[in-house]
Formats: sequence, structure tokens, C-alpha cells
Amino acid sequence: MGLFVLLGTVVAGIVILGRSREVPPDRVTPLFAPREPVAEAAPDIPVARFTDVTRMAGIGFRHESGAEGEKLLPETMGGGVAFLDFDGDADSDLLFVNGSRWPWARPAGAGGTGHALYRNDGGVFTDVSEGSGLGGGVGNPAMGVACGDFDNDGRVDLFLSGVGEAHLFRNEGGGRFREVTEGSGIEVTPEAWGTSAAFLDFDRDGRLDLFVCHYVRWSRAIDVEVDYRLVGIGRAYGPPMNFPGSFSRLWRNLGGGRFEDVSERAGIQVKNRATGQPMGKALGVAPVDFNGDGWIDLIVANDTVQNFAFSNRWDGTFAEVGVPSGLAFDTFGGTRGAMGIDSGRFAEDESLGVSIGNFANEMLALYVAQPDTLMFADEAISQGVGASSRLSLSFGVFFFDYDLDGWLDLLTVNGHIEEAIGKVQASQRYRQPAQLFWNARGSRRGRGFVPVSPTHAGQDLFQPLVGRGSAFADIDGDGDLDLVLTQVGGPPLLLRNDQDLGHEWVRFRLQGVRSNRDAIGAWVRLRGTRHTQWRQVMPTRGYLSQSELPVTFGLGEGETIQSVEVVWPSGLRQQLPGASIRLREMNGVIEPSP
Repeated sequence: MGLFVLLGTVVAGIVILGRSREVPPDRVTPLFAPREPVAEAAPDIPVARFTDVTRMAGIGFRHESGAEGEKLLPETMGGGVAFLDFDGDADSDLLFVNGSRWPWARPAGAGGTGHALYRNDGGVFTDVSEGSGLGGGVGNPAMGVACGDFDNDGRVDLFLSGVGEAHLFRNEGGGRFREVTEGSGIEVTPEAWGTSAAFLDFDRDGRLDLFVCHYVRWSRAIDVEVDYRLVGIGRAYGPPMNFPGSFSRLWRNLGGGRFEDVSERAGIQVKNRATGQPMGKALGVAPVDFNGDGWIDLIVANDTVQNFAFSNRWDGTFAEVGVPSGLAFDTFGGTRGAMGIDSGRFAEDESLGVSIGNFANEMLALYVAQPDTLMFADEAISQGVGASSRLSLSFGVFFFDYDLDGWLDLLTVNGHIEEAIGKVQASQRYRQPAQLFWNARGSRRGRGFVPVSPTHAGQDLFQPLVGRGSAFADIDGDGDLDLVLTQVGGPPLLLRNDQDLGHEWVRFRLQGVRSNRDAIGAWVRLRGTRHTQWRQVMPTRGYLSQSELPVTFGLGEGETIQSVEVVWPSGLRQQLPGASIRLREMNGVIEPSP
């Protein structure tokens, strides 16, 4: 019986499997010939060439890094540069901040290498370092410079930062500076490492205070203990992950040449929550009112740790809001190797943009304020600067209108920190060209930034450099903005802007009365027939450096000025009718008296 049942089951299965199945209808996927993508309108990048006039203009400075084979981190970080009018003749002079041989590597009794001061004589420069009070040098390498009239006497003064160094110089007139650090209240410890610095009036009392970025806690012994190495190379310059963090410093100007350290009380000393130790590793600072309340705030670029955003509370203190504002991290919540920083209103809606130069393979940051909020988002990729900047290691960065079309463009100065990097990373070079991004909002394209090639800006701007500091000024009085770039252990690059596009322009020099005399922190708003432009009076831009105080507005072709408004650091607003503005000239504006 079992066999009969089994046999019946097999036969039934064969019959079932043998039945013909209904064949489903064919499914045909429609195919279409590929269509040619619709090409975006090519931007009308202007031809505006920069010419290397370094030697022609009389600049013979060469930076001293102090490197002698030990690979100590300060040696590769470079020095800053400043455009300033130290003699009051309305020309932009030049100061180059120099490094120095280390004290233990110098002959007994020898001083540091001197800084270089050049007087501008109509686009040609004369070395006036000797007798200036700045040429004698300092003990350890100097790095950053800040320019500002801290005593409101009408002459621009100087502050120089460095490794275990802080130097305040009062301008005595006649081309002479006198160091007044001792007795001023400005002091640093031997392990403090000052980098970028800024004069600003954070409490709106009419006197310039001083903010100084501090990088890491450093000494020769700490550096040797960290012992950063690259495979196949050995000891090398590297990022600061294994160096302890440091507190930046804020000194309040008390008047009479005295400053008070208010760093802790003001709330700018950010600690690591896990360790209680200083978190910051600051290389750049942008003093700017980022929340629009009329009080100057601070955005600090930190290397390998989160960036800080200090919101002014109006009472002498700040709230750190980097994380909630979106400025602390990249899009994915990570930190980057941040170097120089600048801010500017570059778009149609006048929203503030903050650009930060980052380490190689991290791309440039371009944080943009979002509508109706105090939130920023990194729009580097969508704004057209992300992909092109990914491989560069960017130090100096700033906004400026190089073609005078009325829209702020963007420049980065690049260079790696390790000479032998090409042996371990094929995509990297020690010397790297600068990058110029043209703001295409005035073109048919109408949005974003476009990388500029040597075809449109000339070869001189794109010479490979170990780039660090940078600044801009009109050195020859023709209205357009010229450039200076510095590099480690080499000569600077002075670039004359030779654009000849026929664009109109106007410049303003402000003098404060209630505000600080330099009007640092003031905003100038120019309303034209086509769009509104904003410029901030702020010499602190980029990395370790200072640009000129006067502000320049490009007017392009056919733009008519309707009005100009000055928002002074004191909070006072001053209206200037468009008919009173002189084109192609420097317009002096004095703050109304109380």
C-alpha cells in the first residue's frame, strides 16, 4: 500500500510539473537617445591681470623662518604683513613681520632678525626700517601684526605677536615707533604662542581694545616630545593634535596707554568639558557683528578643534555660540585645520558670509547666514569654491572686489607646511599657487563664484609659493586693489592690479569722534540703482595680517549712487546723499560730534 501511495504521488507531481504554464506577455522598456545637456551660460570672467612688481617697487625683504633641521612647528607657520599709513600721507605703506633664528642657535649677544618697514612713495617703496624702532628684532620668532590708533592721537600704532612674545609699539611720528609694552598691562608667558591679532572696540567706549589669538602651548621640549613623523621621511612638521590647547587673550583699553586682561571675565576662555583644559588652537579671528545688533562679535578659526563664535552681550562679556550658530563644525559635524578667516556681504540678499582657509584635502569653508535666523550653513560646494579648493592648504583668505564690478570676490593664499609632502602624498606640493574666485552675480550666470585662471588674471598671481599672510590696498592711487602675499623663508610677492575695465569706483576714509578715531568696526552701506553694497572698516583679515583702512566700492558700468549710510561703532547712523559723493576719489567722512 505504501508503494502504491508513493507511486501515485510521483505520478501526480510529474503531471502537475508537466502542465504548460501561461507565458506572460513581453515587457518592453522604452529607450530614448541621449540628449545633449543644457549648458549653463558661461560666466563673463573679466580680464583683470595682476603684475609682479616686487623688485620694481623696491621690496627686498626676505622672511627668516629660523629652521635649522629640528622641525619645530613655529618655523613653518610664517609671518604676517600689514598695509598701513604710518606717516599720515594717505599712501598705504608696508610692514613685513619677520621670524628669527632661535636664541640657542644665534651667536652670543646677537639679537633677532629685524622687521621691515617700507614707506610708499607713489607705488615705489623705500626701506625705512633703520631708525624706525622696529628693525632691531625680537628674541623669538614674531608672527602676527595688528594696526590701530589705540591712543586716538591720529597716528596708527602696532602690536606684534609671536612665540612667547607680545610687543606694543606707539607711533611717535616722524617715522619712529617706541615700544611701550612694559607697563601697558600686556603680558604673556614663555609658552604662549600668539598668532593673529585685532584691534577692536568691543565695549563701545571709543578706545581700541586688543584681541590676540593663541595657538597651542608650545616649547622646544614639548615639540620634541610630540615628535611628529611621516613614514619614509622621519621627523616632519605636522598638525597640532598632540599639542595642548591655549586660551586666547582679550585686553581692554583703559586709556593712558594701559590695558587690562579681561579674558576670563569676558567669557572667551573656552575649556574642554572632558578635561577642563583650554580647548582653543586659534590661528585667525574675524571681528564682525554677525547677529546685527550693533555690537562687534568675534569668530575664531581653530586648527583641528571646533571654531568659536563669541556673541557680544553688551555688558563686557561674550557668549560662545559656535555650535548653535553652525560655525563650529563642517557640514558633517567634524573639525578641520582652520587657518585664516574673513567675513563679508557678497550676495544679493546682503547676508553675511564667513570664509575660512583649511588644511589640505578639507576644502575652503564658506559659511553663509541663513534668512531670518542667526544660523550659518557651509555653502562652499554650492557657491562654487569647494571642489576647486579641496587639494589646497589655505592660510590667507579675504574678500575684495578686484575688478570693481560691485561684487566681493575671494582670494586664498596657499602652501603646505612640510617640504617633503610630495614624497608621501602624490596630490600635494609644498609650493602651491594662490586661488582667485570671481563673484559671478553681476554676469549672465548670476550666482556663485567661478575659479579664475591665468588667462584672465595673468600668470604672476599664480606663482607657486609657500604662501601664508596676505593683504590688499590701493598702492598707486588708481582705485583698484593691489595685493601682497608672504611666504615662509622667502621673499614676498607684491602684485599690482592692472585691470583696465573702465569701471567706476569710490573710496571712503572714516574718522571717528565718538567712536575710535580709526573707525574700526564701522559699516558703510552704498545704495545704487542696481544693488546695495556693504563694506566694513576692518584691517584684520585673513591670516596674521592687516589690510588698508579705507573702503573701496566698485560701481561697474552705469551704476549710480543713490545714498551712502555710515553705521559708526558708537551706534550712530549718518546719511550721505549720493550727489555729494565724488567718484574716482577718496571721500573723507568725519563722525558727527556729540
